[in-house]
Amino acid sequence: MSLSYLYQFENYRSPFWAFAIHDGHHIDADLEPYLHIAPEDRLREEDPYTAILAELPFNRLVCGTSRFQLDLNRSKDGAIYLTPEQSWGIQVWRSALPQQIKDQLYISYDMLYRKITQQIQKTIDRYGYFVVYDIHSYNALRDGPTAMIDKVNNPQINIGTANNHSKWQELTSALMDVLRTGKDGQVYDVRENVKFKGGFLSSYLNEQFGDKGCVFSIEFRKDFMNEWTGEVYPQKLQEYKQLLMQTTDTLESYFAYER
Repeated sequence: MSLSYLYQFENYRSPFWAFAIHDGHHIDADLEPYLHIAPEDRLREEDPYTAILAELPFNRLVCGTSRFQLDLNRSKDGAIYLTPEQSWGIQVWRSALPQQIKDQLYISYDMLYRKITQQIQKTIDRYGYFVVYDIHSYNALRDGPTAMIDKVNNPQINIGTANNHSKWQELTSALMDVLRTGKDGQVYDVRENVKFKGGFLSSYLNEQFGDKGCVFSIEFRKDFMNEWTGEVYPQKLQEYKQLLMQTTDTLESYFAYER
C-alpha cells in the first residue's frame, strides 16, 4: 500500500514563502473505508481558501490533502488524529488504523519535512535569510451559526510569533502595523499570540533556522466565509489577501536595510 499525499511547491525566486498547509480537503481512497468524520465536519476544521490567501509574490507550499489524513502542523507522534482529544472531540476513524497505514502516513510526514527543510535551506543559501507566512484560519462561532463572536478573545488576524527569535521583534511590529490598515482606510484588529502562538512547523523551522529568518503564523478569523456551511465571501477574502499583499514592501525594505 502506498498512500498519496497531495502538495505543491512553487518557486518564485524570492526569499519569502507562503504556506497553506491546512487548505486541503482530499483523503486518499484507501483511507476512506476507515473514515468516520463527515466531509462537512472535516471542512469546518480545515482552512479552505487559505491557498488563495497565499497567492502572493512569494514561493509557495500548498497542501491539497486534508489535515485529517495527516497534520503537518503537529509533531510526528500527533500528526495522525488517533483520538478525539486530538481533534476537537471529533472521532475521525471508525476503528483503530492498521499499523501499515500509520507507517505509510509517517513516511509521508518525514518526506514532507525533508522537502520543507531542503527548500528553506536553499532559500538561505541563495539570499542569506527567509520569512515564512504560515497562513491559517480559525472558527470563532463554535457555539453555533447564530452565536455572537467574542471579539475580545478572537481578533480578526492573530499573528503567532512565540517560536521566533527575539531579533525579529522589530520586523513583527512593522508587519502588524501594515496589516492593521487596509488601502481603503479600514482598520483591522490584528494582535499577537492571543488565539494562537504558532504550531509545530513554526517551532521546527525556528529550531533549525531561527537566526536566519522567522515564521509568522497568520490566523485569519473565518470572516471571509460561513464557517458552518463553507460558503465563501469573495470580497472579504480579497480584502484579507490585499492586506497580505501590502506587507511585501515592508519585508523587502526591512531586509534591504538590514543587509
